[in-house]
Amino acid sequence: MATKVGDKAPAFTLNDTEKKQRSLNEFLGKKTVLAFFPGAFTGVCTKEMCTFRDSISKFNAMNAQVVGISVDSPFANKAFTAQNNLQFPLLSDYNREAVKLYGIELNNFSGLQGYTAAKRSIFVLDNAGTVRYAWISDNPGVEPNYDEISKALEAIK
Repeated sequence: MATKVGDKAPAFTLNDTEKKQRSLNEFLGKKTVLAFFPGAFTGVCTKEMCTFRDSISKFNAMNAQVVGISVDSPFANKAFTAQNNLQFPLLSDYNREAVKLYGIELNNFSGLQGYTAAKRSIFVLDNAGTVRYAWISDNPGVEPNYDEISKALEAIK
């Protein structure tokens, strides 16, 4: 069952690009956009993460932060971060714990039997970690509606 609006965001601890463990709790206290994406270095994922990068000052002005999450290794995420000059954390869910907790497993990704990635999903959390906006796509080729994300952030007081 997928995480939905009104739910408390499931807690996780994942590795960042420096292999440091980061938990959801450390991001609470600010509005948070959890941006799950299927795979680093793929076309739509690159476009999405770069759109977030280019909007970071707008998010900062709303006291909001972006956290990207994929099933890629910390090493791949580090290279992806460097290549695209991303200024927000990318976390590695290489053992698929978070995608299971959030109910957003994308099985047999890209026709690869047995390979599970994250469905492209956005969860906007308030300061306490309650989901205020949720968007989950079964189609990995579809980008989120960035205006809806901004409106959801603005609606959180």
